[in-house]
Amino acid sequence: MCLTRSKIRYVSGIQILLILLGVIGLGGTKDLRGQDPAIRVEPPNWWAGMRNSRLQLMLHGEGLAAYTPKVSAEGILVEAWHPGSSPNYLFIDLFLDQGLQPGVIKLVLEQKGYPQREISYEIRARERQGEDYVGFDASDVIYLITPDRFANANPDNDSFPGLREQGVDRSDDYARHGGDLKGIRGHLDYIQDMGFTAIWPTPMLLNDMPRTSYHGYAITDFYRVDPRFGTLQEYRALSDEAREKGLKLIMDQVVNHCGLYHWWMEDLPFPDWINFQENHETGKPLTVTNHRRTVNQDIYAAQTDRNLMEKGWFVPSMPDLNQDNPFMATYLIQNSIWWVETVHLGGIRQDTYPYPDKDFLSQWARALMEEYPNFNIVGEEWSTNPLLVGYWQDGARKGNSYRSYLRSTMDFPLQKAIVEGLTKPESWGSGLIKIYEALANDFHYTRPYDLLLFGDNHDMDRLFTQLGGSALLTRMAMAFILMAPRIPQIYYGTEILVGNSAKPGDHGRIRSDFPGGWKGDPENGFTGKGLSAEAREMRDYLKTLLNFRKGSPALKKGKTLHFVPEEGVYVLVRSYQGETAVLLLNKNETPVEFPLERFRELGLEGKSLRELHRGETVIWSGHLTLKAPGPYIYISKE
Repeated sequence: MCLTRSKIRYVSGIQILLILLGVIGLGGTKDLRGQDPAIRVEPPNWWAGMRNSRLQLMLHGEGLAAYTPKVSAEGILVEAWHPGSSPNYLFIDLFLDQGLQPGVIKLVLEQKGYPQREISYEIRARERQGEDYVGFDASDVIYLITPDRFANANPDNDSFPGLREQGVDRSDDYARHGGDLKGIRGHLDYIQDMGFTAIWPTPMLLNDMPRTSYHGYAITDFYRVDPRFGTLQEYRALSDEAREKGLKLIMDQVVNHCGLYHWWMEDLPFPDWINFQENHETGKPLTVTNHRRTVNQDIYAAQTDRNLMEKGWFVPSMPDLNQDNPFMATYLIQNSIWWVETVHLGGIRQDTYPYPDKDFLSQWARALMEEYPNFNIVGEEWSTNPLLVGYWQDGARKGNSYRSYLRSTMDFPLQKAIVEGLTKPESWGSGLIKIYEALANDFHYTRPYDLLLFGDNHDMDRLFTQLGGSALLTRMAMAFILMAPRIPQIYYGTEILVGNSAKPGDHGRIRSDFPGGWKGDPENGFTGKGLSAEAREMRDYLKTLLNFRKGSPALKKGKTLHFVPEEGVYVLVRSYQGETAVLLLNKNETPVEFPLERFRELGLEGKSLRELHRGETVIWSGHLTLKAPGPYIYISKE
């Protein structure tokens, strides 16, 4: 009954969308494994009325490979079934008619000489249509959170019976600290009041690893929220409550790898389910990726280098998933769709984007974007080379037939330029010119405004640390990030100058606790209690700029113009619908008279402009007096 490999691959692209049809009940009234508790079924439920009419179920249970599936329900057809190489897996291809009504279907498994086994499988009604899932874009500002380190509102879930890692230890940078979903939900008002419009928590699925899995990237069950964060119901509640406050929820997903203790690692369905599987199963040395991501674009790359990059494990504790296996490819696509439908996502951030098979990534992104045409996905390409970053954006000029279907990528090149531009001395080729030249590279990108720009994130030194502990330079960086033609992202704690200067490069310290997120904290970043005057000033500065941006057509979708830096000043201008916003980044330590004759093409001559933070009004004529270094934001409205 098995289809050919090529046909299975084609079907799996369609099936990915169908998986959307079978999401698990939010009420948790049914076991994840269906009616028979000895059988695991994934995806645990689906939906009627999906664009794709095919769904592939993965069943795991003792001896299931020997069974034949049957379903007697109007609108559903068993098209094919595929036993795994392991005797305990059965993959079932279902066709779901567009007229299928929501309800519970009976899936019967038969084997001669054995009793029938039954599974109750729920087909749900969609709560909204695919077009109604609107993703993040340049009108948004994203707040990136490491959930374990943000706020602990429910100490009762700090440990969970049966999991490998127990307890919390806030004195250990690499232990769990207890932050949870309830902690994020309890501070949505703070996030909204600050002026953010989207939230990106790092992964919150189960990481049942012995140690150091607080970050969430070693997933051991792709369909289960880690109980130390909360429940599926709480995850959905976070999404609903955030949406009521005008906040989109972005899910951090991982299709490249899983955690070493994923449930299937004890019984892998096929001999090629993970890469270098034989080494793992026989105890041979593991093969780790070479991390040479340029092989994805390099027309001269050796095949051995390509293979090692794609198939090598990210780290020894994270097995590399083999997306060349069509069942794995379908599984991952359907999983992503399942989470969009179940939690009502406002976007996906895909981890380590260049590492999986790139043809699979195209298939994955296409399935999502066809089901949700107004959605958005951002892929992580940690490269400071704009050629590599731009390669992944859909519509890019690649010189070959590869199409990514990916709207957004992360702008590491411009992030690096911001830090260099603010910290290096001014000269012909140094200082602010680095920011200017990096933004000038936008001709390479298909849609520059769909790039995600940031000062820092959960994998790099805090921005405050990168900028030498300077609050002034941090304000300048934030002003540029929030005014550039990009989708801005801010890492939690940046608004109060959280740093990691005591331990540069230390990931545990980079993901430090947000002050005030734990009972008894002497400082509280949410209320301002105990913060330094400098930290409070930074928070107020960002709050003013974020809330202005929320209502500014110029900063969300305006035309961009910038001028070559001169005399230690860089000028960036955004304009739209009668609003003009002018940013001056001034690095001069002493007062300067800044001439305006050079900027006549802006059409601001003689107009009155208000400086956003200082409140002063100036007439754009002759010159401006810049009394101190820092960012100056002037607003003109017709």
